[in-house]
Amino acid sequence: MLSYLHGFHAGNFADLHKHHLLVCLLQALNRKAKPWSYLETHSGKAFYALDSEQSAKTAEFQQGIARLWTATDLPESIALYLDQVKAVNADEVLAHYPGSPALAAGMAREEDQLHLMELHPGEARQLKQAFANHPGVGVHHRDGYEGVLSLLPPKPNRGLVLIDPSYEVKSEYDQVAEFLPKALKRWPNGCFAIWYPLLPSRRWKMMLEAIRRSGIQNMLCSELTIGAEAEQGMYGSGMLIVNPPWQLDQTLQQAEPWLVDLLRQRDGAGCQLTWLAPPPADG
Repeated sequence: MLSYLHGFHAGNFADLHKHHLLVCLLQALNRKAKPWSYLETHSGKAFYALDSEQSAKTAEFQQGIARLWTATDLPESIALYLDQVKAVNADEVLAHYPGSPALAAGMAREEDQLHLMELHPGEARQLKQAFANHPGVGVHHRDGYEGVLSLLPPKPNRGLVLIDPSYEVKSEYDQVAEFLPKALKRWPNGCFAIWYPLLPSRRWKMMLEAIRRSGIQNMLCSELTIGAEAEQGMYGSGMLIVNPPWQLDQTLQQAEPWLVDLLRQRDGAGCQLTWLAPPPADG
């Protein structure tokens, strides 16, 4: 797992899907004056230079954030996300991409608290450097699942957990399915966002089924594909949201078809929004 570096993939189509949704969740938290907590299991290094050797090797950002950078007539929620990307770039030149810790820190208010887990020593070192002067941000060089679980329930006792592993190790799907019920038992009112890749192996299907069988309620599933399923490689991105904020589904119904049109790479691109488990009857 320590071989994975997100710098090769920063700003790709999956990041746009994931981070647009993350910004929607943070914006929902900001609608109330009460402070919130943000926790992340796999944080990365927060900021990615798009002229780096890693980015240049794959150039995945060209099919993602580079397309959005010059787009017009954006839906409101996507415009808000793009504003966060622009905030880390100067002179309207796309040079850096903010990872999820940077997006959360950019939308956090003075009283909000961030707890960022990262196990890779090099990434953790850069993460600590990035937030050395941010008193509301705690960076932890430790296993993300163990670290987040040890902090639940957090103070403030409202907020969000992002679970965003690489899934390069197949057992990670099982880890996510096992971690989620434990975390919700400690923080039942927390919002949990789980990213997963759509790959031909379809291991995410078994993960979602295991989560569904656990009895967790109020789970919204968003999936976006850039084309029909390929023989190999990631062809789509998924996000499972437990305890989603009010009207999140309506926001995504408006924004994600627009995002599909922007990001499609071949025939068969699309998006799907489903309830893996229904919300409470009064919600």
